[in-house]
Order: sequence, then C-alpha cells, then structure tokens
Amino acid sequence: MLQISRKLTLQEFLATSEGEGDLVYELVDGQAVPKMSPRFFHASLTLALLSPISRWCQGWGRVRANWAVILTRQGQDWAPVPDLLYVSHQRLPATWLQDEACPAIPELVVEITSPRQSFGGLAGKARDYLDAGVLRVWIIDSQARSVTVFYPDAPPQTYTGETLIADPSFTWLKITAEQIFQQAGIPYPY
Repeated sequence: MLQISRKLTLQEFLATSEGEGDLVYELVDGQAVPKMSPRFFHASLTLALLSPISRWCQGWGRVRANWAVILTRQGQDWAPVPDLLYVSHQRLPATWLQDEACPAIPELVVEITSPRQSFGGLAGKARDYLDAGVLRVWIIDSQARSVTVFYPDAPPQTYTGETLIADPSFTWLKITAEQIFQQAGIPYPY
C-alpha cells in the first residue's frame, strides 16, 4: 500500500501511483487514497455499460473503464478514477494517444456503488465532478437497481425499471436501468 506522509503534487502522484499490484489510487486533497476493489456485480455493471456506450459513441468520442482523469476539486489537483468515463473528440481529439491519465474534462462520468460505499458519499463526489466541469454524473446503485443522473443546473433524477434514461446532451444514448441490470446478469433481488 502506498504510504506517503506529506501532501503529493499531481506530478508526484502520477509518478508514484503505479506498481502497487491490484490497488488503484485516487489523488484527493494531496493524498493517495486507495479506491475500493470492485467485486463481481460491480465489474458486471461496468461491462454492461461499456459495450453499449462504446457502440453509441463510436466516431464521437471514447469511453473507458477505470481511467484516471485530471481535474480540480476545491482549488486543488484531483485525480479520481471513475468506473467509466466518456470524453468526446471535441474535448480530447481522436489523434490523442498517450499512456497517461485523461487530460480533458469528460462529458459523462459513471460511478457504481460498492457494498461498503454510501450513496451519499458518491453523491458528494458527483457534486465535485460537476463543479470540475463534467456535464453528467451517473451513480448506479446495485442495491436499489437505480441510476441517478446528476446535472450541473438541475436536481438529480433517479431512474428505475423501464423508464428511459434520455438526455439531450447524449441523444445517442438511450437505455433503461433495468436493461443495464439485465445485461449485467444481476438477479432481482440479490
């Protein structure tokens, strides 16, 4: 486990955050904070979203799982690792090919709750993403079988069942919470 007693700069964090086995770290308030290790349902939900979003955004941008992104949070460098992110070619050109953290602010970030994470904690993180310039944040709650969409200029909206998650910013993305959970193969209730 990465243990550093002083605050890290973004450059120090990016240089030291590799080589820790299966642990993934996020830079939060100058500290390398380990991200919770995903379990089967979490990984299944990630894959269930990765495939359709990849198909839908082909030619428009890229979607990646567990890709660190360089942002600012409360005036400090922040390097979260969302479960999924979508960034358009307008923000990060298709010609960009570097093996590093995403240097552009994504349009969509998806976080999936883990058994020991609270929805409230992720809702606070969603606010931080929006404050950093992300257009939409989805929190997928596997216990509630819901997708809550956070907007920068409106209250969050929670989708369950067969209600279509439709967004004018992503006209190409049409999916329901139930389709996501069925695609992931997560039984109801589990």
